[in-house]
Amino acid sequence: MSTNSEAAITPYEVEEVRGVLHIYSDGSIVRSAKPSFSVPVHDDGSVIFKDALFDAANNLHLRLYKPATSSSSGKLPIFYYIHGGGFCIGSRTWPNCQNYCFKLASQLQAVVISPDYRLAPENRLPAAIEDGFMAVKWLQEQAVSKEPDAWLNDVADFSRVFISGDSAGGNIAHNLAVRLGAGSVEVAPVRVRGYVYLAPFFGGTELSKFEAEGPKDAFLNWELIERFWRLSIPVGETRDDPLVNPFGPVSPSLEDIALDPILVVVGGSDLLKDRAEDYAKKLKQWGKKIEYAEFEGQQHGFFTINPDSAASKELMLLIKKFITENSS
Repeated sequence: MSTNSEAAITPYEVEEVRGVLHIYSDGSIVRSAKPSFSVPVHDDGSVIFKDALFDAANNLHLRLYKPATSSSSGKLPIFYYIHGGGFCIGSRTWPNCQNYCFKLASQLQAVVISPDYRLAPENRLPAAIEDGFMAVKWLQEQAVSKEPDAWLNDVADFSRVFISGDSAGGNIAHNLAVRLGAGSVEVAPVRVRGYVYLAPFFGGTELSKFEAEGPKDAFLNWELIERFWRLSIPVGETRDDPLVNPFGPVSPSLEDIALDPILVVVGGSDLLKDRAEDYAKKLKQWGKKIEYAEFEGQQHGFFTINPDSAASKELMLLIKKFITENSS
């Protein structure tokens, strides 16, 4: 029989995210090994994959994918796919992530690299962005290795690298684009040719019109957006932190930074769409090479939720065109 004093100190749940992240009143955190998206893995053998450790200090792995047989006579472009999850959840091993990487590798005829990164709230920003950079530095190490991994090096073109990210991964891709700058000389001989932001997760203390007035039943609703930011932003900072809001009051100007080409993609029913569109418009005004594509009626993450939909197929063709146009 428990006493009142014992009952009073029993930890209780104070935060929960998509059924996989549970935070308790004593500060303890429990993560479920089960993904929040329970879908079957569609592995038809046309794409092969393996894992590699890219950051031993933080025990971080990435998953490499390539077509089992290539239709290309030359080496294949490299396409990073950085998963989403509000910086708080998600993994390269989740079936929705794996299925989309299968699609990317086969339909783009590319080597796909899907890295994990440290998650919040245990590791708040900028941890995830630092890990994204380390995943690119790992590729640089492969490119110059005296003992190259034939699985990767025999097929991958290190001079044609594209970095994409989904939601929080799109935010990481933006921060990598700014850090590496045009030409990506810091990671030579790896050459980043362009960036694809898929529904990039940006924020700000002042709500955008669609954040405030958009559908309350959105797949990524405002309550969840706010919770992700609350758990991932550095302690003491706001949604105007430069890592969160590229145009915040203390954010360095992007006007004078030379950037590689960027493709920004968003669904028309995604609460994040105003920020994505504003980002593309501002950078275009500053003379950056940037494209913006909005898919009418589509929710946040439509391309992984239903990768066989007409909109997802159209997006894949758009990404393929972007790679072709920016490969030289």
